[in-house]
Amino acid sequence: MNSTQSQASTNSKPVLHGVKIKQRKGVQKANAKHEPEIFRDQLLVHFKTIKEGDFEAVSAKLDTLGNTLDYRKYGDSLFEVLITGGILEPGGIIDDDAERSPFCIFAAEDDAAVIKKYVDVFNKLIRRYKYLQRIFGETLQNILQFINKWQAEENSKLAKATGLLICSQLVPSSVLKVLLQDYLVKDGHALNFTTTVFRTVLDEQSIEQLGRALTAEGLNSRLIEFFPPNKRDEDCLVRHFEAEDMKELVDYYRRNKKNSIKGFLLNELSEKMQDEDATDAEVLSLIKSSIKDAGLTEADVVAIIWQSLMSTVDLLNTRADQIESQVLRSITQWSKVLEAFCSSPKTEIVLLQKVQSTCYEDVKLTKYFRRLIQTLYKNDVLSDNAILYWNDKAHLAQGKTLFLKQMEPFVTWLRENEDSSDEE
Repeated sequence: MNSTQSQASTNSKPVLHGVKIKQRKGVQKANAKHEPEIFRDQLLVHFKTIKEGDFEAVSAKLDTLGNTLDYRKYGDSLFEVLITGGILEPGGIIDDDAERSPFCIFAAEDDAAVIKKYVDVFNKLIRRYKYLQRIFGETLQNILQFINKWQAEENSKLAKATGLLICSQLVPSSVLKVLLQDYLVKDGHALNFTTTVFRTVLDEQSIEQLGRALTAEGLNSRLIEFFPPNKRDEDCLVRHFEAEDMKELVDYYRRNKKNSIKGFLLNELSEKMQDEDATDAEVLSLIKSSIKDAGLTEADVVAIIWQSLMSTVDLLNTRADQIESQVLRSITQWSKVLEAFCSSPKTEIVLLQKVQSTCYEDVKLTKYFRRLIQTLYKNDVLSDNAILYWNDKAHLAQGKTLFLKQMEPFVTWLRENEDSSDEE
């Protein structure tokens, strides 16, 4: 035997004749072909046995089919069939020669009450197979990017379904972000679609619930981005949604815009007031430009100025015996700015209540409440009439007994001073 034969015999492995070696299930699945058309055809065979309009039977069938059809592998195909009736090819095309599913959103009656029954089927299916929820969201988002390919009636049904799905929390409102692509926005497809979505949601829920859904996904400040570039201003947004009988959405937009600008002003003002070189004129200019942009009232501005002023004092790290002097110094420094917007009894009361709530919320300031009010009075920010009215009728419930007790000597002095002026 030569060396080559010897080596071959050494490396040869035993063979079990007549024994079939089975692949592991994971290997089988990985090597299996992806055949969505076959999956679709199998699904349609089962749907044909169901009477039209029998939603309970559809739900029951989808429930049991999860045991025989591979929903994990073909989840996207499953939802494409249930929404459009067919399998999406690249570019959002559905093969016209292929049979369409009799049960799908596109084949439904264009009525929210009817479409709600379809959404209920989705709900039951996803509750049964929870892993499908992520697949469903991704599939819907993929379908939405082709709304420029669908018929107007199909888009109307899909938009109603999307609104109801958002209400049911089966999908987040973030699925609408795909509509912000230029090719969908410029021709009005995105606006038309989201208008129907919002109307559907508002028929089911309050504007506050819709607002929370939009805020959770960062869409609350992006409503105007669904409008074509040549209509992207507040007037167009207001006219559009008022014409669609959604005034509550207009009010929400304005409220949200106002709150956004208030937050921006608070941050900018806090930063400016911490700048030792900042002047009253610079601060007033910053405030006035924000008032013009958002239509802020003096009451809005006074509250923001007070918050910004207090942010200049590091209450957390300042020694307890230095807190009072630092707060009073900051009030004195920015008193002219406060005075400029405390031009009416109403705004003075707003400031008094704001100071009260600040001193109530931070125990380090509680015992200095009277000193803060006296300093504001001394610097002509607050009038004696406003302080007396706050004391008698306009104080807040928080810390009421403590603060009224603190203020007694000063209030007594103000009343006596008022009586002396009357006698003269």
